[in-house]
Amino acid sequence: MVFVHGAGANHLIWGLQVHALADCARAVALDLPGHGRSTLPGRTSIEAYRDVVLGLLDALGFERAVIVGHSMGGAIAQTLALSHPDRVAGLGLVGTGARLRVLPAILNGVLNDLAATARLVIEYSYAPGMDPEFLRRAEAEFCECPATVIHGDFWACNQFDVMTRLAEIRVPTLIICGRQDRLTPLKYSVYLAQHIPNASLVLIDEAGHSVMIEQPDETSAALHHFIELLSQSR
Repeated sequence: MVFVHGAGANHLIWGLQVHALADCARAVALDLPGHGRSTLPGRTSIEAYRDVVLGLLDALGFERAVIVGHSMGGAIAQTLALSHPDRVAGLGLVGTGARLRVLPAILNGVLNDLAATARLVIEYSYAPGMDPEFLRRAEAEFCECPATVIHGDFWACNQFDVMTRLAEIRVPTLIICGRQDRLTPLKYSVYLAQHIPNASLVLIDEAGHSVMIEQPDETSAALHHFIELLSQSR
């Protein structure tokens, strides 16, 4: 199982899931180029990031893997399943969609005023009521990623659109969405579930876009159950 983070994030968002799933899968979370501990440059297309994940599968000797992606990571996962279905045993699509348009205020603001844009992104990344100190730390962590890399991420998201190709995805797919997601609203996940064959949808209460952080136990339980079902169907 390979966990792929979203725009401006890093592998740490998946820390609790990697630990929780260690008993049923070899779970790996990567830092995409330019993020976390990975070196520059970042990429500016979903396809380029997909190739990075393919390279990781090769390096780890994973012939096939369950690819779990959050937001931009979900776009990468879908693209990988469409272009290399033989490498994908299943998909976990978390807080994502088949198209990921980015508000101009975010896309342009990253380069013009990273701090203000970080506040906007983080505000919309969590359900209302989060601890203000937690949000301040989240903003600081977001700003640790270079602005040029974040801009490239959002540029890649803005170009992504596989709405007409979802029926081509034939691997078992789990879709997870926080009911209070304001960045990739519930209707995005519903659309995925309606158009990907063999897909199931899990909605998680009291969670927004960062559902794996806001409700980690519920997210991990859904993924654990998904892995069990995949194992039984072999």
